[in-house]
Amino acid sequence: MSEPKREFRLAVVSGGTSDPSSTRLLADRVAGRAAALASDRGESVAVDVVDLRGLSGEIATALTSQLMGPGMERAIEVLGRADGIVASAPVYKAAPSGLFSSFFHVLDNDLLIAKPVVLAATAGTARHALVVDDQMRPLFAYLRTMTVPTSVFAASEDWNDAELGKRVDRAAIELLLLMESGFADRVRDESWKSYQHSYGSAGGTEVEIDLDTDLMRLATGGAPRQKPRSD
Repeated sequence: MSEPKREFRLAVVSGGTSDPSSTRLLADRVAGRAAALASDRGESVAVDVVDLRGLSGEIATALTSQLMGPGMERAIEVLGRADGIVASAPVYKAAPSGLFSSFFHVLDNDLLIAKPVVLAATAGTARHALVVDDQMRPLFAYLRTMTVPTSVFAASEDWNDAELGKRVDRAAIELLLLMESGFADRVRDESWKSYQHSYGSAGGTEVEIDLDTDLMRLATGGAPRQKPRSD
């Protein structure tokens, strides 16, 4: 009797704003390669896409009011259940687009802990090639993700270059190996309490914070505890 086929869920986050989008094309290329490699190993990858172009209004609302619309709630659900992520951004003026950065700025800090991530970016010129590692990687380090060693960047002249295909292959196998390892699940099971969490994070479930300190009592409108007098 054959073993059941392992299935992984891969979230593709694309910050491209044009249609068709080279940013989305690059993300799909990485995701497709990861799926093909998984198939060769008797596994499968189900891909869910979060297209930020359609969420621009909700992202702006979340930035200014912390209110999440239905599109953002779906995106958060997709990322929360994902075993791995491909995050792809267009680069403007030597930085990932504001739409892409703002989306990740409004996410719960606990949502992506230890999840494997491939970082990808597109630009019109190779002058922006360092943006992925210089600016995107620190953002995902702050979110405590497990970014794969290989990042993928494509300028206009790179699409027909065999070197781009090699980097896509390398990033895809790194992503697949991390998903196979179950690293993110093991971190949540064995090391979750060792991380610093915000009150109400992790989807509103992180509540292990001492509410009886003087600072917390003042924040909720109460008075600090009176110290006993010494005569």
